[in-house]
Amino acid sequence: MKRVKVDMEFIFRASPAILYKFITSNECLVRWFCDDVDVTNDIYVFDWQGSEEEAELVDDLEEERVRYIFTDNDPGEYMEFRLYKSGVTNETIVEVTDFCDEGEEEEQRSLWEAQITKLKIETGG
Repeated sequence: MKRVKVDMEFIFRASPAILYKFITSNECLVRWFCDDVDVTNDIYVFDWQGSEEEAELVDDLEEERVRYIFTDNDPGEYMEFRLYKSGVTNETIVEVTDFCDEGEEEEQRSLWEAQITKLKIETGG
């Protein structure tokens, strides 16, 4: 099955500093992204209903960009969050990049929309 890159963009009222904390710290990740997470150095072990996935934090520019590579992903795949302020509205833009099987792009977008809705609730918008 062919894998495809999915790029999404979400608008937040929360600052990049707050959002950065929510996409990198274990105490915040469990509030919106996963059921549990264990962090050792740059290795994150995410748990979703008893199913664990390990990822390495490979790119970390505070308040700008975070990239995780999951150990069971195909080469070249990653999950990335880019954060920046809109010069016009002063809102924070979060760009999410992820990968999925071809034909499952809409399901992947729906999953991320649900996750981002939780993140918006946790961060105040």
